[in-house]
Amino acid sequence: MKLVMTLLARDEADIVDSWLAFHLNAGADFVVATDNRSQDGTTEVLERYAREGYVHLIHEQGEDLRQDEWVTRMARLAATDFAADWVINSDADEFWWPRGTSLRDVLGAVPERYGTVGAFLRMFVPRPGEGDPFKRMTVRFSALAPINDPASLYKPIRKVVHRGHPEIRLTRGNHAVIDSPFAPLRGWFPVEVFHFPLRSAEQCAHKAELQGHAFEKYVQRPPTAYHANMFEALRSGKIGEYYESQVVGDDEVARGEEEGRLVVDTRLRDALRKLQAGEGYALPRDTTPLAFPLPTLVEDAEYAVEAAVLGEADVVRLQRRLDTLENRLLSLELRLPTRVYRKVSRTAKRALRRGEPS
Repeated sequence: MKLVMTLLARDEADIVDSWLAFHLNAGADFVVATDNRSQDGTTEVLERYAREGYVHLIHEQGEDLRQDEWVTRMARLAATDFAADWVINSDADEFWWPRGTSLRDVLGAVPERYGTVGAFLRMFVPRPGEGDPFKRMTVRFSALAPINDPASLYKPIRKVVHRGHPEIRLTRGNHAVIDSPFAPLRGWFPVEVFHFPLRSAEQCAHKAELQGHAFEKYVQRPPTAYHANMFEALRSGKIGEYYESQVVGDDEVARGEEEGRLVVDTRLRDALRKLQAGEGYALPRDTTPLAFPLPTLVEDAEYAVEAAVLGEADVVRLQRRLDTLENRLLSLELRLPTRVYRKVSRTAKRALRRGEPS
């Protein structure tokens, strides 16, 4: 079984080396990567892995953030040019942790009749300080935390993993496939996705600037609610305050643990330590692949409870979409008679004018 990952990155030099080292030692066989106009050293890291034969690198110069198109292109290449049996589409701030011995093994266990499985997104919070984000960011929100704000960065959400297919299509954010030829395996999440969207004040401001520019200039759809909040903070000159409002200090961690809202999770930090060689990471051929412990019965039971919460969150989001659609239809129905009247009125007036004596 061959597992190929895709990576879309722009200016992610603080974590892209970690991302490549981790996944190539966690069961991924190869990476198809798109570098979108990076200026901070990301390109050089990707090119180094490409020279070593681990990455097929695409340079994308567009500023219009065609994420769906670029990720779909990579996913199809993974199937057609690199013989992928399974494909994981990822951003550079997402680390895919298998609930089994490796990514390859847990996906290889999926019965042939199923072609997509869900992955559980784990949101890690910014912590005080600077430097290596993975030494600091070892706290995440629990899926049991009562996060009811649809605009929250930390609401429960899923990602999707799919079998290789030459005509696959991905949605924005890699949360689903469009017109999928595969049957989904529901209710089972064999992979956790550790997400690190905000890592420092500088990175937060740069991310808001790049994505805000793309949405204002090129993207023909509204940003997600939490991105919109970040863009507004940037425009109003309050991006520093926005980032500080997201940072979780030691006292809040202690309270959050006691209340079950926050979880101290050092798994990724500890795994990356095993791969370090000097100031960077050893290439996969020069190190021992990571060994992932099998979850205990108690851990599986706790995970099942969290998975149930994720399913409930999906139902709530679906209801919100239905409510929005119903409101739009109602608005359309109320406007329709007026539009019809105006159209008929204009037509009648033209007819009358044509019938006037000259």
